[in-house]
Amino acid sequence: MVNVKVDTTISSLKLATKSEQCTLQVITVDLETSVEHEEANPADAWLPITESRKGNAFTSASHLLCSGIGIQALALPIAFLPLGWLLGTVCLSIAFCWQLYTMWLLINLHESPSGFRYSRYLHLSIVAFGEKMGKLVAIFPTMYLSGGTCVLYIITGGKTLEYFYQVICGDDFECNSRSLRGTEWFLVFICLAILVAQFFPNLDSLSHISLIGSITATAYCSLIWILYIITKGRLNLEGPWEAQISGLDRICYVLNGLGIIALSFRGHNVVLEIQGTMTTNREHPSREPMWRGVTISYLLIAMCLYPLAIVGYWTFGNMASAINIEHSLKFFSSQMPINGGILVPFNKFHQSNTSKYIVGTIYLTLVINCLCAFQVYAMPVFDNLERLYTSTKNQPCPGWLRSGIRIFFGGLAYCIAMAFPFLASLGAFMGAIALPLTLAYPCFMWITMKKPCQFSKLWCLNIGLGSLGMVLSILLVAASLRSMVTNGLDANFFNPM
Repeated sequence: MVNVKVDTTISSLKLATKSEQCTLQVITVDLETSVEHEEANPADAWLPITESRKGNAFTSASHLLCSGIGIQALALPIAFLPLGWLLGTVCLSIAFCWQLYTMWLLINLHESPSGFRYSRYLHLSIVAFGEKMGKLVAIFPTMYLSGGTCVLYIITGGKTLEYFYQVICGDDFECNSRSLRGTEWFLVFICLAILVAQFFPNLDSLSHISLIGSITATAYCSLIWILYIITKGRLNLEGPWEAQISGLDRICYVLNGLGIIALSFRGHNVVLEIQGTMTTNREHPSREPMWRGVTISYLLIAMCLYPLAIVGYWTFGNMASAINIEHSLKFFSSQMPINGGILVPFNKFHQSNTSKYIVGTIYLTLVINCLCAFQVYAMPVFDNLERLYTSTKNQPCPGWLRSGIRIFFGGLAYCIAMAFPFLASLGAFMGAIALPLTLAYPCFMWITMKKPCQFSKLWCLNIGLGSLGMVLSILLVAASLRSMVTNGLDANFFNPM
């Protein structure tokens, strides 16, 4: 027998705002023997994140790989410039293990002992820290890492589309003269992205799109570092970059390098959502297939990031002075994650002497990956917007409204990308603010929810990592601000280059 008790006092669980309390219900199932248990919140069956529970280890690996590799990875060789071979590799390995550990924490916090599932990062934060503090520390990072990342995908995808068009045209003056403007390339990208979104109502249905995004992500990362090895293209340039900077600059560039490494790992803001697409029961909880998916995806991520960082550094060891000798320091500090990374020197030194089919393939796979990853990061936004309707009307969104929400968000993201095309240059600063969501908050959540013995090994580990993550975030914010103040910011409003 299964004894079902309905408890509508959501405020006691600190899971929702007052406007949501009228629609959310927590059903606690008293389990006996091997009876299956699921989160039985009726509203969740209406929302894109938890509408379908058919996910498995393979689909989670696809989602994680698609969302875990991005344009940030192309900046890893730049991070090695101030750190060097040994320290750069050590820091990359530490960051990899650290974020993998915090992901393990989130996966194990996803499901409470009573069987209730926290399928959204904000809800878990509210349960762990309280309603006011939970919202304060989690709303901005999750909002930026979802909506803001989509805007950055528009900027990156639009610019890469333009690069792809230029490669196709080659030296044909007439073809190049018909090229679209920057804002028009942005518009092409967002139209394609929203068109794709119309065919996939929930996160689980995106598994095939995420698989395509995973393949293209590994493809363009691998193509780049393999191309550098084949061409044996270490640039023979005069003067090491170390001779051009002061002691304070060196410290800031080391911090910026650490920031690039830390920000190259992402996806923590969607890991709970991805796990929410899986079914669960007492014998086979969702954390088991989810962790298998994480293991598969992050093994592939490591196989992409390490060669890209090491080979890229070997190829462009003097990149800072190579691009512009007179303004090398400005170049280094400006080429932060999402701002082009090694695509900038790639365009300058290799595009002219490399087959246009290879270069075109790299750009095309990057565009496809941006389109696919856009869907994964946009889904939490769609979920929040649809929640506003379902909590008010107490019914699922009709199809026309769901399509309208996607079009509305696409239009809003396009307007932001068009108005602030330099937003990619702020990626390091904004990413440093959101860094605790990846490296610190999961540690504190584990302590407040699992309550390990004070001063035990697990308690000390989580307190230490959480505190270190907060300190690192503050240092990276300071270093990013100094770089912007020292080198300036090209705020080209409404004028994509």
